[in-house]
Amino acid sequence: MAPNQDWFEKNFYKVLGVAESASQKDITRAYRKLARELHPDANPGDQAAEDRFKDVSAAYDVIGDETKRKEYDEARKLGPGGGMNFGRGAPGAPNAGFNFDDGDIGDLSGLFGNLFNQRTGAKRAGANRGPGPQRGTDLETELTMDFRDAVQGITTTLHLTSDAVCATCAGTGSKPGSAPAICSNCRGRGVIDENQGLFSFSRPCQICGGKGVMVLDPCADCSGSGITRRPRDVKVRIPAGVRDGQNIKLKGRGGPGRNGGPPGDLYVMVHVEADKVFGRDGRNLTLAVPITFPEAALGTKLTVPTIDGDPVTLKLPPGTSSGKVFRVRGRGIESDKRGRGDLLVTVEVAVPAKLSKEQRDAVEAFAAASEESPRTHLGV
Repeated sequence: MAPNQDWFEKNFYKVLGVAESASQKDITRAYRKLARELHPDANPGDQAAEDRFKDVSAAYDVIGDETKRKEYDEARKLGPGGGMNFGRGAPGAPNAGFNFDDGDIGDLSGLFGNLFNQRTGAKRAGANRGPGPQRGTDLETELTMDFRDAVQGITTTLHLTSDAVCATCAGTGSKPGSAPAICSNCRGRGVIDENQGLFSFSRPCQICGGKGVMVLDPCADCSGSGITRRPRDVKVRIPAGVRDGQNIKLKGRGGPGRNGGPPGDLYVMVHVEADKVFGRDGRNLTLAVPITFPEAALGTKLTVPTIDGDPVTLKLPPGTSSGKVFRVRGRGIESDKRGRGDLLVTVEVAVPAKLSKEQRDAVEAFAAASEESPRTHLGV
């Protein structure tokens, strides 16, 4: 509300029956009490009550808002005694209607300039309607998962503490058994139109906050906001193949919307614990399997586990070198776009730390029978 003559002629604090040092909560409490008593719905046909209700609403529109209240207090300090005259001057007098002392221009230019810029900026941005429905906030949480659950997918429950629709009033903000009343200040539109010469502005109604309705009997649990902070459980399906550090978006599971707006989204940061047996390489699973020297030299059939629990048998040819990778197709991680990955089995020749006499004799006999060196190509 731009400064006008009412700011200097009316004491909005007296209109609401509060002290100038009253807190914002005391001002809101006083307004709600008077609004219930004077609302046109409660006084049909009583013009005096309706006029008084308008005065109360106009007063709360200014000092019920912390920013406007500060501007109102500052403007009143610069009233007629400070060199500002909102009355009309004498006929023929120069500058009739508005008189400023030179010393006041600097103080008032910022006050009026900021107000005008706020309004024209809102108009340029297309803000010619009230806030209307507002989307809920996005929420974030974390989930630590077992490696095998992450590979195969799991349905689990997340335990959150966040804003939620008040269960007592179902989000209306009104005490059970009552309902919000149509705001008589904006008549349910949620906006107030202001005509200022060649310009026309619309701003959200400060009485109802742009909702078009007023909560006269607020719900005790949410204080009229329709929102409470409480623990809640969210059941979710984590898809197969989720990676460590991946963010999963759960649409519509975030904070509740306001004024009938949609809820926000919930983002789940996944932490996957390491597995004792399997590793991961993209959509492939990895597995390291130790083998003995005779198995590598002579070849063998090797039984290895899979993530599904059904073991498979690999045939190692004679002369298998340590570090050779065998691929078991279709036993990796499921992918919606590329199908299922593979299981990559790496064999590693295990060298015993200690040898029995029989083993040492056998190894020495093998060394004596080996005529070729595997290092001949080094030339040294």
